[in-house]
Amino acid sequence: MTGSVVDGVNERRIATNGIELNIAEAGSGPLVLLLHGFPESWYSWRHQFAPLAAVGYHVVAPDMRGYGKSDRPEAIEAYNQVEVVNDIMGLVPALGYETAVVIGHDWGAPTAWSTALNHPDVITAVGALSVPFSPRSPVQPMPMMREVFKGQFFYQLYFQEPGVAEAEFEADIRTALKKFLIMGAAETDLSKLPGKGPDDDLLSGLPNPDTLPDWLGEADLDFYAGEFSRSGMRGPLNYYRNHDLTWELTEGAPTTIEQPAMFVAGEKDGVITMAAQALESMPTYVKDLRINELIPDVGHWTQQEAPEAVNDAILRFLAMIGQS
Repeated sequence: MTGSVVDGVNERRIATNGIELNIAEAGSGPLVLLLHGFPESWYSWRHQFAPLAAVGYHVVAPDMRGYGKSDRPEAIEAYNQVEVVNDIMGLVPALGYETAVVIGHDWGAPTAWSTALNHPDVITAVGALSVPFSPRSPVQPMPMMREVFKGQFFYQLYFQEPGVAEAEFEADIRTALKKFLIMGAAETDLSKLPGKGPDDDLLSGLPNPDTLPDWLGEADLDFYAGEFSRSGMRGPLNYYRNHDLTWELTEGAPTTIEQPAMFVAGEKDGVITMAAQALESMPTYVKDLRINELIPDVGHWTQQEAPEAVNDAILRFLAMIGQS
């Protein structure tokens, strides 16, 4: 076990599902797993460790496969959501537990939802930030996405060709991460960004302010840049290249989540704009949705932009389900 850049948090590698994941952890007690999204790391949960550990939880945030100090399988298909879910499910017994609460943000949110959906005997409660639950689509995702965004730039379509987005990010990883993170935050009005065509790149024309927002300090950006300088962007981008494979592998999956659940997102999150229909219909499929809240004046990086509000929601949720 090694120390970490966050006080009271330690890091180590754990074998699960045929690979090893780096985990950051604090506290002892019932297990709460925190799953990050793109392009982040366990560090995106830095504000959650101490409050949850203080009330009696073993808080564990892995670097998801392909990220940080975790293993980075080479094959694109290794990043489908069935494999990623199996990584997380393997952590539970590897950490010495039979059950866990799982909370995810961004790409970690569908992973969290899927753990609850497919493993109700192990996952006792589930939370998600930014991405509401929706059951498996009746139609194949990528052809639908290409039709919806025909003639337009859409970042998920741009991410499909291996090597293209990697090269753009890795040319100057610190500036790329800065632009991408600020683009998704409350400070940026997405409607005022310059229009892009289907053949444009991602980062040109995005704001690159001289000063960072309060929620993202220079040391935070340095940490992220160091992690992606080590790991590269291929693994993280491969998550987007598995929409169709995940869809194929999850045929016949359950459609409703029965466990206690929570959902929190920023009111200014662009994902919420895109997922408005899923947000509206979520209570139909998530049968015990205890918390369903939007945080005013917060963008996509929910637990980093609004740590106090997110911690409050998580602690209220854990108290509701008798876990504190």
